[in-house]
Amino acid sequence: MFSLGARVKIAVVGGGPAGLYLSILLKRQDPSHEIAVHERNAAGSTYGWGVTYWAGLLDKLRAGDPESADAVAEASVTWTDGLAIVRDQRTVHRGDAGFGIGRRRMLGLLADRAAELGVELAYERPVTGPDAPELAGADLVVAADGVHSALREAHADHYGTTFTTGRNPYIWLGTSKVFDSFSFAFKETGHGWIWCYAYGFSGERSTCVVECAPATWTGLGLDTMPEGDCLALLEKLFHDLLDGHELIGRDRGTEPAQWLRFRTLTTKNWHRGRTVLLGDAAHTTHYSIGAGTTLALEDALALADALRTGPADPAALDAALTSYGKRRRAELVSAQSAARLSAQWYENLPRYMDLEPDRMFALLGQRHSPLLPYVPPQLYYRIDRAAGRLEALRRLKRWLGPRVARAVHRG
Repeated sequence: MFSLGARVKIAVVGGGPAGLYLSILLKRQDPSHEIAVHERNAAGSTYGWGVTYWAGLLDKLRAGDPESADAVAEASVTWTDGLAIVRDQRTVHRGDAGFGIGRRRMLGLLADRAAELGVELAYERPVTGPDAPELAGADLVVAADGVHSALREAHADHYGTTFTTGRNPYIWLGTSKVFDSFSFAFKETGHGWIWCYAYGFSGERSTCVVECAPATWTGLGLDTMPEGDCLALLEKLFHDLLDGHELIGRDRGTEPAQWLRFRTLTTKNWHRGRTVLLGDAAHTTHYSIGAGTTLALEDALALADALRTGPADPAALDAALTSYGKRRRAELVSAQSAARLSAQWYENLPRYMDLEPDRMFALLGQRHSPLLPYVPPQLYYRIDRAAGRLEALRRLKRWLGPRVARAVHRG
């Protein structure tokens, strides 16, 4: 690590998955380091439902810390099928194995592992800015305090912070139905389409994210409806998906679940002096690709790797943090492109809803393609099916897709 045998004081601001996992990695690299995680909320008070990830992440986590990876894997549920209900028709597609775990459960497992290694966990300790007393004397400050990061916003111009707000409102809910496949439902109303994504994360609960166009949201009255009435209406709309089970606003706290518009965050610089950004403090990607937690944990792995060797002097630390930011910005390009295209696919959902349900579901799986918005859906479906059989067409798609994406970006 960058300490070269010296005891290093590290302050991690934010007790989410990325901050906790980084503290585990750094403590494993050198147990002598003094590492404290400062979390503004009480222990176990986080709200939220399940998070998703894929098998490749487990392999990376096992390389970093086998004990926490095994604990996360044991507490996760898995699925391979994708189910879609389009109007009232069901269609099923086979896919790669996906995993779900409750956010609170994951945080508890990572916190236990961090404490076992000697990390100090300081709950109900909000850090309001770079000059907070909790950061005094720290050789390294990790801003893992989320999309609203106080440490980043104190120097937003330096970090090159940019927010882009999506068009569609969405609401993050839970349900008592336990899904054994990643499930979608698309319902047409007199005010347009409304849809949801649902997946299990434990033996008792599932996540259910509902989204619609602004005109549908206001047309159905969801913009002004009390939470109880909102949940009742959504339960009625998605009755065949929920099989009579209830929707749940929040499992902790008294505030109702909120309709939001997703804010995509990008930053040009990832560190300033001894302070470095991690996870949602540095970047966000649209929830429809299910990669937020994975990307944050990969940030932690990359930062720990960058800090693995070298002396503790400021120049070496600056070089390590610069290398980390450069590496992660490059690695994120593909995920950020996929997230942008995925969000746009849903924002243009009516374009695909005249297709047969199985074809519509197939193009849902192709929503990350930069070609899809520029090719008529029926034609794209036929080309995609043909490309699955003809190597020449597969090569053409691989060659043409990035060129279209670059042309659109330049435009």
